[in-house]
Parts: sequence; C-alpha cells; structure tokens
Amino acid sequence: MPRITLVLASGPGFPAGSAEHRYELEATLDAGGHLDAAAWQADPQPWPARRLRPGEAPREGDVQHDPETGWSLRFPPDEAGAELTEALLSPGVLRPGEYVTICTPGGVEYGYRVVSVA
Repeated sequence: MPRITLVLASGPGFPAGSAEHRYELEATLDAGGHLDAAAWQADPQPWPARRLRPGEAPREGDVQHDPETGWSLRFPPDEAGAELTEALLSPGVLRPGEYVTICTPGGVEYGYRVVSVA
C-alpha cells in the first residue's frame, strides 16, 4: 500500500504554505490514482493516517470513507479529549504535484499538495 505525503500549500494564516504541516496516509489507489473505495471497504485493517505539525506530537489516526459524504481523516481524542475528523474534499488524483483540500471540523479549508506517493 503506498504512502501518500501531503504538505500544506495554502490556507488561512499560511498564504505561502508550510512544508512542516503535513499528512501521511497509507491507502490503496485505483488504476486512475484515486482513493479506492472498494479496496477500503474490503480491507479488514484501517488505513493509517498521520498528522504532523511543528511543536506537536504526531497524531495517529486512520482514513475513513462514507459513500454519502466521501473521504475523511479521523484522529482519536487528544490530551484535551478532542477527537478530530477532517474531510478530504474532492481528493481527485493522488500523484505528486496534484492538490487536495482538507476541511477542518470548523469548516476552514486548506490546500495541500501531494509531494510523494511511494
């Protein structure tokens, strides 16, 4: 299963992006380079996701899919008890140079660039 690395390309407070803000996902892609919903459904193991931010411990979570709402990243509660689920809006083709929009629970959207699929 390839590891997909996304880095912050732009968003509120980060007009030029930030390579230190990133996500790493392990996911099966279909022949066109899209997240494969059938493979996700058939896999008995969760697809890992990791959120990395400067000054914070990495947050380990997983990739989720709902046929009605699409793809999201789910992270268990942190020390303060806050669970985090972030939506992947129109993930499109996941290959280096492509972009993904991630929406926070508060509705703030950030653009992320795919930097590697290995």
